[in-house]
Amino acid sequence: MLTLQTALAFFGVSLLLGITPGPDNVFVLLQSASQGRRAGMWVVLGLCAGLVVHTTAIALGLAAVFAASETAFVLLKFAGAAYLAYLAWQAFSAPVSVGHSGAQVQPLRARQLVLRGLLMNLSNPKVVFFFLAFLPQFVAPERGPVAWQLAQLGALFIAATLLTFGAISYFAATAGQRLRSSAKAQRWMNRVAATVFAGLALRLALAQR
Repeated sequence: MLTLQTALAFFGVSLLLGITPGPDNVFVLLQSASQGRRAGMWVVLGLCAGLVVHTTAIALGLAAVFAASETAFVLLKFAGAAYLAYLAWQAFSAPVSVGHSGAQVQPLRARQLVLRGLLMNLSNPKVVFFFLAFLPQFVAPERGPVAWQLAQLGALFIAATLLTFGAISYFAATAGQRLRSSAKAQRWMNRVAATVFAGLALRLALAQR
């Protein structure tokens, strides 16, 4: 069982990590700015679902097995890079929709947005290594089962992610509301999103263990 002091310290660090620029929160920012607050929050839930998977893998010891496999790392790395490249192409070629003019762009459904967030999180092998390095620092075997402590830490990290990413989604959607009313601004947002996703894809493809 975690002590209150350990839980508060871990939660505080997790909040700071949540607002530190990284692939996941940049993804939330871009989706919220271009598609609105609700879309951003669905993406956040998808990302948190991915964190549930990572937490479970850490607690069961599966993540350590994955981390020891160079082949698994390379395969997942390139799968993630390919997915980011696909998102870059989608953003670059996305049509715009302003008011009632022209062809209306159908917004992504909730399950599609959740799936985007889930795939974004699961296809990044760096998350596995981060969890393997970060969570055990707050575990003390004398406090009880290690797996249970890791599960508690994972739950706290997910709660911090919901808070920080939710705030990012809220403010990004508010800032992007005026931009979404302009076709020209939408095109620029799409180009920026495409560039960011392409950059993240390249960075992940070149990542080393």
